[in-house]
Amino acid sequence: MDGTVLVADDDRTIRTVLTQALTRAGCKVHATSSLTTLMRWVAEGKGDVVITDVMMPDGNGLEMLPKIAEDRPGLPVIVISAQNTIMTAIQAAEAEAYDYLPKPFDLPDLMKRTGKALELKRRAPAEQQGDKDRPDELPLVGRTPAMQALYRLVARVMNTDLPVLISGESGTGKSLIAREIHDFSDRRSLPFVVVNASELVDLEGPARVLAKAKGGTILFDEIGDIDDEVQARIVRMIDTPGEHSPRFMATSQVDLEQAMEKGTVRQDLYYRLNGATIYVPSLRERVDDIPLLVEHFLNRAERDGAPMRIFSEDAMEMFRAYSWPGNVRQLENAVRRLVLTAQSEEISRTEAEMVLGAQPQVGPLLGGEDTEKLSASVARHLRRYFDLHGNMLPPVGLYARILREIELPLIEIALDATGGNQAKCADLLGINRNTLRKKITDLDIHVTRRRKLM
Repeated sequence: MDGTVLVADDDRTIRTVLTQALTRAGCKVHATSSLTTLMRWVAEGKGDVVITDVMMPDGNGLEMLPKIAEDRPGLPVIVISAQNTIMTAIQAAEAEAYDYLPKPFDLPDLMKRTGKALELKRRAPAEQQGDKDRPDELPLVGRTPAMQALYRLVARVMNTDLPVLISGESGTGKSLIAREIHDFSDRRSLPFVVVNASELVDLEGPARVLAKAKGGTILFDEIGDIDDEVQARIVRMIDTPGEHSPRFMATSQVDLEQAMEKGTVRQDLYYRLNGATIYVPSLRERVDDIPLLVEHFLNRAERDGAPMRIFSEDAMEMFRAYSWPGNVRQLENAVRRLVLTAQSEEISRTEAEMVLGAQPQVGPLLGGEDTEKLSASVARHLRRYFDLHGNMLPPVGLYARILREIELPLIEIALDATGGNQAKCADLLGINRNTLRKKITDLDIHVTRRRKLM
C-alpha cells in the first residue's frame, strides 16, 4: 500500500496496532486521540484515507463527516466503533462514510479495506465521490419517530437470513432500504441483484438470476405487479435456490395481504416473502423530516454546480403543509426546480407556491376516506407504529409522546387560524390562556411570524 493514513482513536492500543500494521504495509501514518487534531490535519490537506472512532473525548466522529466532505471532497473515511454497532452502521451510511467496521474488528479485513480506499482515491476520486451520492438515489434521512422505528427494525433484520418484504408508497425509498440492509449485512461482499418480471419470463430466467446472485441478495422489484405464472417461478426459485442460497427481498406499493385475498398475489409466494415486513412511511407521515431532506437536496445540488440556495421560513412552511403524493422523489424534483428558477439566494414563499401549484394533491393528511372518523384514523396509525417495532414494544413513555404528537400540530394549526392571537387561540381550544402559553413554551412553538390561513 502507498499513501498516508490518518488514524483517530482514544484507545492507545488500537492506535499502536494500526500504526504498526499500516507502516509495515508501506503507509505513512499520523495517529491521534483528538478529533480536533484530526480535523486540523484534514484541513491542512494531510492524509489519503481517514480511520476514525466514533466516541472520542472531544466529540463524535460521525458528526465530523460532513465537515470532512466539505473540506476534502472524495477523502475516504472508514469508521470503526464499539458503540451500538448496527445502528452506528446505519448512521455511518447516512453520513456517507466510505466504510464501517464494528469493534472488535478483524485487522486483515481493515487493512484490505484501507488498501482498497487508497487505490480508489488514487485512481478515480471523482468517480468514488459520485458512487456515494448518485443523483437517482433517494437519501435515507430522517429523525422523526417513524424513521427511528424504521432504523431499529432494519437493524434487527440486518444479519438474519429471513426474507424481507418492504412496503410503502412510490417514492419513499423502498429499494434504498433493501440496498442498505444488504450493504451492512454479512453478505455485503456478495452481489445485490434487482430483478423485475421481464427477467423471469422465460424458463431459464430464474437460473440466470441465481447464478448472478452467487449467494448474495435478490430483490424482486414491485412484486405485486408480477403475473401469476412468473410468481409461480419465483416460488420454485425460493424453494430450490441451489448450492449458494441467496437472501430474498421484495418491494411492493400495494398491500400484499389484500392482494392475496383478492387473488392477484399467490398465497404461497406471500408467505415465503413475508419473513419480516418493513413499512416505509410516506412523507405525509414524517412531516418534520422535510426540512432535513430539503437541506440534503440543496447541498447535493450545490455540489453538482448549482447556485447556493436557502429556503425562507414561509417557503418551508408551504413545503411542510403540502401532501407530497410522490413522497421523497417528488420533494427532490421540486427542490431541484426551485434551485434553478429562484430569483435570489433565498427561495420565497411565492416561488414555492408556483412550484407546488403545478403538483398533484392527495387526500387528508391522515389518509383514508373523507368520511373516516378521526379516532379510526388515529388508531390505524398507532397500530402501524406498533407494527414497526415487530415483536418488541415501543420505547417507554408512549402516552406522553403520542399526546405531544397530537398536541403540537393542533396548537400550531389553531395559532395559524387565529393569526397568532393567543387569546383567540385559547378560546378556540377551550383552554386557559396561561395554559396555552405554557404549552407553547413546552412544545417549542414559534409564534412570532405566524399568519392567519387564507
